[in-house]
Amino acid sequence: MTDSVLVAEHPAGDRVVGQLTLNVAKTLNSLTREMVEIITDRLEAWADDDKVVAVFIDGAGEKAFCAGGDVQALRNSCIETPGGPCDYAEHFFAREYRMNYLLHTYAKPLICWGHGVVMGGGLGILAGCRYRVVSERTRIGMPEITIALFPDVGGSWFLNRMPGQVGRFLALTSSHINATDALYCGLGTHYLSNEQKVDFLAELTKRAWSGDAAANHELVGALLADCVAGVEQPEAQLEPHIDTINEWMAGGDLGAIHARVMGWQGDDSWLCKARDGFAHGSPLAASWIFRQLNQTQEATLEAVFESELILGCNIMRHPEFAEGVRALLVDKDRSPAWAYPDLASVPANIVDSFFTAPADMPVLGLPE
Repeated sequence: MTDSVLVAEHPAGDRVVGQLTLNVAKTLNSLTREMVEIITDRLEAWADDDKVVAVFIDGAGEKAFCAGGDVQALRNSCIETPGGPCDYAEHFFAREYRMNYLLHTYAKPLICWGHGVVMGGGLGILAGCRYRVVSERTRIGMPEITIALFPDVGGSWFLNRMPGQVGRFLALTSSHINATDALYCGLGTHYLSNEQKVDFLAELTKRAWSGDAAANHELVGALLADCVAGVEQPEAQLEPHIDTINEWMAGGDLGAIHARVMGWQGDDSWLCKARDGFAHGSPLAASWIFRQLNQTQEATLEAVFESELILGCNIMRHPEFAEGVRALLVDKDRSPAWAYPDLASVPANIVDSFFTAPADMPVLGLPE
């Protein structure tokens, strides 16, 4: 059986550069609980190992860094225990969010190579790393509204830190963005062509590393600054449309936002696709996505993950998510029977119920 995460330690003088490679190319490196545990255990061990100076994270194959979590396994967990607790799914979230928190707070340099598809749980890994390399084929998205989930894995943190209303726009429309857009909204820090990966990793092992984390961060930053991509960046999508995005997504009334987007009469194909993504998503999911982003604008990183776990566990216990996955990924009829036909039909007290910690949910247990 192939290892789902390849673990390597590359000699770098008298030090070591760690490498974690998500290694299930046939599923676009979608995260399983086993993969989350391997990554977490290795990162924790390397954090305490003075020889390890930096960690490089990438994905196997040419198509994807990571297309997200294994949502069919999550759906199976929901179906097995309707109304919950959904043991596998809820504990998966708790473990995944602990891993995300570890990435965000890691003292040593973390470099993520975000080539190809980067969605959902994959975006959570990319966003948690200090150095976020994007390539000519990077395709980023948070398509959770289409399966009645929400942009989790720290999405409540990084979406709220994007320019203007970009975060809200990406969450509600499930729009895909490229490397140029990723640099604009802060998801990417450096643009390199994918063919540079092998040489970049080799260069990492030649640096004059020390036991000082701050100095090692400077080494990585300098190396990345010296690298020049051999291919042109893709054409921007977010920045040219920022005025429309801000206009669409302004204000605190989700119904008014929806009406503005649906009433838009332009012919730009990218914006048309964004409008359609919002139109076909779950009205209930749109409601909890909007509430979650608004409620976490000033939250600490710890509070973000605590709130995401509460919302995630409640979603697993409601049939909307299982129906969304069925329609998109199981039966593939793309005709979900959403619980409510439109936003106006979604009762406020039902939305409220998703933000109260459910009974017997897992403890997140972030490190002190």
